Amino acid sequence: MQSLTPSTGTILQMAWPLTLKAMMLHGIIVIDAYLVSGLGEQALAAMGLAASLGGLLLGVLFAFSSATQIRLAQAFGSGRPVALKTGFYAGIIINLVMASIGLVLVLVFGDRIIIAFAHTPDIAAQAQAYLHVFLLVVLIEAIGQCLGSFFNGCGNTKAPFYSYLIALPVNVVVSVVLIHGLYGLPELGVVGAAVGTVVAAIARTIFMGAHFFNDTRGYRDVAGWLHATLLISLKRHLKFAAPIAGTFVSMTLATNVCALIYAKMSINAFAAMTLIAPWVQVAGTFGIAWAQATGITVAQLLAKDTPSDALDEFLSRAWRMAFVAAGVVSITYLILCLASDRIYADLQDETRAALFNFLPILLVLPFPKGSNAICGQSLRAGGDTLYVMHIFIVGSWLCKVPLTVLFVVYLELPVFWVFSLFLAEELVKFPLFHLRFYSGKWKLGGKDD
Repeated sequence: MQSLTPSTGTILQMAWPLTLKAMMLHGIIVIDAYLVSGLGEQALAAMGLAASLGGLLLGVLFAFSSATQIRLAQAFGSGRPVALKTGFYAGIIINLVMASIGLVLVLVFGDRIIIAFAHTPDIAAQAQAYLHVFLLVVLIEAIGQCLGSFFNGCGNTKAPFYSYLIALPVNVVVSVVLIHGLYGLPELGVVGAAVGTVVAAIARTIFMGAHFFNDTRGYRDVAGWLHATLLISLKRHLKFAAPIAGTFVSMTLATNVCALIYAKMSINAFAAMTLIAPWVQVAGTFGIAWAQATGITVAQLLAKDTPSDALDEFLSRAWRMAFVAAGVVSITYLILCLASDRIYADLQDETRAALFNFLPILLVLPFPKGSNAICGQSLRAGGDTLYVMHIFIVGSWLCKVPLTVLFVVYLELPVFWVFSLFLAEELVKFPLFHLRFYSGKWKLGGKDD
């Protein structure tokens, strides 16, 4: 039975590049926030406001790329090159279409939204300038995210990780130079951070594109499509992806709606939330990456018709490791909060105090979040995507968003209670995820026939 499923060490080899890649991805945002924080709270607020809209577009791309990743993991598990070709090119086309739609919507409505939520005209102007440059990142990532999904779905999680080893230093150097106008280049302020992110995204996508072509030659030698024609394959891919995309779009939209509501708090409280959100993502990546690696493996195992008892034994081992990962994340949060005074020495005392007050929530959050992630990834791998979408809708739109409005707009509670809603959302989703997982119905899916 043991030989039918990968060992914990094998999954760890898949998970650690995912972890470091995600840390670097979110680390770019953390570094941008750190560099911009030296310009003052207003510049940081402008970046946070613009990032809420830009993050929504990237969230849509991540949604469809996650669906593509599951399809490619199933294709890899079944050993069919035509399925890999179909999944990849269908994912690329869908990503580019969705990115184009998102860009048009932001260009039409983005400035109005920023003006409505900005504290001052100066913050609005900086946020608009940052967002207009950041839109280029969205177009580039439409391709880059799908390339990453291809490598992850095939179990080669190191290639996307290596791409960020290139992107991160490129982003730092370009951002520092352009934020402060070094070496005779223009001083762009907040916009300089956006330009650095664009250049880094280009470098990352070129790196992965070259490796993809070197490994596959673009599948030019593989004839036809999995479902007769490309159009039929696109429709089937989109049908599979829609609930997964709906899940991530709903979650991302809720997150960014909350970010816009946070803008109604004091500048110090909003700055604290802007700073802590990327740290939550960066430090929490180990647990989420472990769940993602587990989901990729489950999709491959289901495509191979792995017996149910062998699958259960594998998931039992994966779950034990998930709790270890949650403990590591909690310790990381503790270290970050204790070091916040040194990391953000230029911030006002009220902003730094708010960061430290988040600690009790941060110590508990990784455990329900990590367990929910294992359930969600396994359910998606088995095709139970619609139920997962419903869980996220309940957690976000019936819990977090309305309570955020209540706490911020009507009750005007301290920022600690606003941040506690991150934990409340996970606790609401916990029984819904686990009851569905233990029903075992999801094991009957997992193939793209």
